[in-house]
Amino acid sequence: MWLMLLFVLNANTHTNALQVIGGNRTVVQGRTVTFNCELVDTTEIVTKISWQRTTRVKKNNHIFAVWKTSEPEYLSGRDDRIKFIGNFYELNGAFQISNVSLQDEGIYTCTFTLFPSGTPITHIHLDVLVPPVIWVKDNLPTFADKEVCIANCTAAGSKPPANVSCLTGNLADNLRSSANSTHHDDGKTTTVSYLFGVPTMDINQQVVHCVVTSPALSKEAKIPFTIQVYFAPMEVKIVENLKEDSFQCETDANPKAEFNWTRVGKAWPQSGVRVEGGTLQFLTRSSDLNGLYQCTAFNPHGRSIVYIFRSVIAESYIVCWILFALLIVLIVAAAAWHLYKSDKLPFLGSRRVPVTCRETEMINPEETAFNEDLREAG
Repeated sequence: MWLMLLFVLNANTHTNALQVIGGNRTVVQGRTVTFNCELVDTTEIVTKISWQRTTRVKKNNHIFAVWKTSEPEYLSGRDDRIKFIGNFYELNGAFQISNVSLQDEGIYTCTFTLFPSGTPITHIHLDVLVPPVIWVKDNLPTFADKEVCIANCTAAGSKPPANVSCLTGNLADNLRSSANSTHHDDGKTTTVSYLFGVPTMDINQQVVHCVVTSPALSKEAKIPFTIQVYFAPMEVKIVENLKEDSFQCETDANPKAEFNWTRVGKAWPQSGVRVEGGTLQFLTRSSDLNGLYQCTAFNPHGRSIVYIFRSVIAESYIVCWILFALLIVLIVAAAAWHLYKSDKLPFLGSRRVPVTCRETEMINPEETAFNEDLREAG
């Protein structure tokens, strides 16, 4: 009995002197993690190295791999992601898991079976970090005089929870943000930061940034976002291009306006016109194309209408009027020549109508009165 007690005490003392080298591990989802397990300070015979695990999907602590020779045995089916990189004869039971998922998170136990000491073990906790999926959503604000949610920045499915904020720069007085988080049963968290402000032209087209930080990210994520304030087409203007005989509809709208040309009161011409976007071009100067045309600018938020009246004289009519004017000129000229030949136009010359000129004596009125007085006295 004394000999047996002495043997047990000696075995326990020797086991306590053994050291299994391991250590907890942290890895980002999708990467590769290495589990180190090495026995040192022993000269005893190792008969087996075994690995057990308790994970999110496998709650019971079960043995999934055993080494008794140079090649390990998979007790719960082979997993191509697992690769043993240790050496049984060197008392090194290290292995790797590639493409780690959140389901791999848990406690891994490495056990050495020795003779005669027993089974020294080490527990390794695997913590899996999940990077968030990040996006910015435009809430499509329209012109208003009250505060609305302009956009939100989401960091979805992260572990641990990500920190999300909005960097507004020189718009700090116009905008504010707030965030909240939702925790999921699988251990992930979704965090959303909401950006609030009054949708006016002062903030339209201004750039802000969605900033996300997380231990699962190698660096801070900074996503730019251009604020869009949406509105219906404003006043539509028509710009005429005389050289190309065309009319261009122009307006300011967000999103950009589309254009539709119609003819008021008449059917649309079968030919002679071409429409490209907001441009209406006349390909001929036919008077058949004359009339009132309507340009409608529209987007999902509204529409605006403008009219243009086209009136041209066809080239054939112009030629006719020119010929008619020439004919009138010829008729007038012929009539004038006929009258001239028939001496009925004295103002035209002096060849047939003599003009008599006589000399006129200039009389002094005072001298005439004096002579009359002498005549009466004498």
